[in-house]
Amino acid sequence: MADRTSATPLLALDAVALDTETTSLDPRVARIVEIGAVRLSSGRISEDKTFRSLVNPEMPVPAVSTGIHGIDDAKVRNEPNIAEIWPLVSDYIGGSVVIGHSIGYDLAVLTNETGRAGITFSRPRTLDVRLLAQIVQPSLAGYSLDSLAAWLDVEATGRHSAVGDALTAARIFVALVPKLREGNIRTLAEAETACTKLTAALEEQHRAGWVEPVLSPSRADTERVLARLDAYPYRHRVRELMSSPPIFVAAEAPLEEALKLMADSRISSLFVTPPGKKPEVGPFLGVDSGIVTERDILRAIRRDTSGAFIKPVGTIASRPLTSVPAEAFVYRAIGRMDRLRIRHLGVVDEKGYVAGALTARDLLRLRARDAVTLGDEIDEAEDVHELGQAWSTLPAVARGLLDEGIEARDVSAIVSRELGALTRRAGQIAERRMFESGRGNPPVPYALLVLGSAGRGESLLAMDQDNAIIFERGDPGGPEDRWFAELGTHVADILHEVGVPYCTGGVMAKNAQWRGSAAIWRDRLQHWIGRSEPEDLLAVDIFFDFRAVHGDGALAAALWNDAYSMAKGEAGFAKLLADASGNFEPPVGWFGIKTENGRADLKKGGLFVIVSTARVLAIYHGIAEHSTKARIENVRALGPGSESDLNAMMETHRVILSAILDQQLADIAAGRPPSNKVEIKRLSRNDQATLKDALSSIKHANEMLRDLLVA
Repeated sequence: MADRTSATPLLALDAVALDTETTSLDPRVARIVEIGAVRLSSGRISEDKTFRSLVNPEMPVPAVSTGIHGIDDAKVRNEPNIAEIWPLVSDYIGGSVVIGHSIGYDLAVLTNETGRAGITFSRPRTLDVRLLAQIVQPSLAGYSLDSLAAWLDVEATGRHSAVGDALTAARIFVALVPKLREGNIRTLAEAETACTKLTAALEEQHRAGWVEPVLSPSRADTERVLARLDAYPYRHRVRELMSSPPIFVAAEAPLEEALKLMADSRISSLFVTPPGKKPEVGPFLGVDSGIVTERDILRAIRRDTSGAFIKPVGTIASRPLTSVPAEAFVYRAIGRMDRLRIRHLGVVDEKGYVAGALTARDLLRLRARDAVTLGDEIDEAEDVHELGQAWSTLPAVARGLLDEGIEARDVSAIVSRELGALTRRAGQIAERRMFESGRGNPPVPYALLVLGSAGRGESLLAMDQDNAIIFERGDPGGPEDRWFAELGTHVADILHEVGVPYCTGGVMAKNAQWRGSAAIWRDRLQHWIGRSEPEDLLAVDIFFDFRAVHGDGALAAALWNDAYSMAKGEAGFAKLLADASGNFEPPVGWFGIKTENGRADLKKGGLFVIVSTARVLAIYHGIAEHSTKARIENVRALGPGSESDLNAMMETHRVILSAILDQQLADIAAGRPPSNKVEIKRLSRNDQATLKDALSSIKHANEMLRDLLVA
């Protein structure tokens, strides 16, 4: 698979490590005598998928060159020339990023050789391990291939053979990835940008006649392939399309009865109860239920025309039920049906109970394109490399949706859902690691939670981890707690490697204060609500945004309901939360929006106060909603304050999210880590005026919150 976006983590890069052996060190006159390459698939070296070919340079090989690589005239006399071998080389590289040591030399040689042969050379995206090493360790004594291999403790195989040097370069690259990540260089574009800043090294290579080894990233064609998406699957949720209530048939019922029920109900499938249970008992968990479709029944009749009608439905039902959450966006259902080649899905609620059915017929009007597989790629990823590969498509999807005119608030909801899916898959992989290391399965039921913006459905692309764990029972420091501490550590490490950094505030389940039994969490809630000081609440407020993404949904739902019930009407707690958010002053002056180095921090200068205000009011009024918009709408419906102020707050929320998301996508494409700071001059004059007006409209947000709490 070719690299798809600039946002691809280096950890998950599809690439080809390449090296050439030549007749000279001067690229202007050098002729190739050997080409070697090795493939990296999702960041992993495929040593069994190498490419090697000797090349006839159509000139004598100098003895000094032969002394280095051992290739003389006799060895290349009957080999293909560059024109004959190039199609194979080009096919092997494909659309992959090319990696090498001093790759600028190889690019110069390839450019000259193909030019002599009358071949058009289309330059690939490239990375130079020599430059990457200089970024990581600028004081290293030397950056030769041997020096780097020794420094990183990697094996240098077959030195001065093209395949051997390519393989060594690949190993060096893999060893550099975690060191680059420590320096906040995670993606292809970020690595490219960092390399272009090594001006002294680049100037030296330029003087030697080498081609520029790394180009500044731009919005590549690969990032635009998803630019025109059918927006519907990304704006609507499964619950809007599903048929409900679900219709069950007993597993013991004959097929004849099931067929009659389908015909009378005008449906193409039935859910099948767990063995021994009757349809009227419900609701049933998705994992316990099955499904039977028209096609299943027709196949049964074809196999046994005379006896099929009296067979129990349970004998042909598919178990366990393949399902999708009711709150999932429609594109995830499309991706799941496409991957599994099925036409029917169960729909489950947050507790895992069957809530409805979704069929391919429900989706016929939707045009599904490549991007709809994003969700299932995350769900099916086997390790951090595959997770990183799937996760890298998210910016392209977001850019395509914005280009289609989709509101940033809807795009952020999709980002949040996929961050939740990523966290869930990290939890599943972490469970597998625990089992394989001899730690066994989870000792008690538990739920993995995302907090903050991910829980609210408002994540953008400058994200870090906010997660927690609730488990059924167990004491702090006890065996259950220790098991989940280890699990939380694995989850945090997996997310960090994929591209969601550790939370700088420590809001991660691996830390004791962010995991605990149901009883411990309720004790914490009582402490927060009844006895907290302002300094205790620096991170507590984001807990009230939580959403379960993996595990026992009922356990999380009970805690969610308890949290809002316990906090409802507690004015002291609400005022402490309000005070903890600090005083707000929008970055607006007489002449426009105030900036620092040309940028305005719109999270600090607007987004934070809107989110905090909506959250505090929701907690105080017992409004158990997740999103900021829904919270404000519900507060407005209660009528405690100015409707115009609340409407202005919702509109400013929309404007800020749009400006930040667009800037983040531009920064990602340019190889800059995304942030919440927006380059104001990048906005049109009209957009600047809109943003200024929006920020000005919430300048009294602190006062409004206090008034509403008093009211």
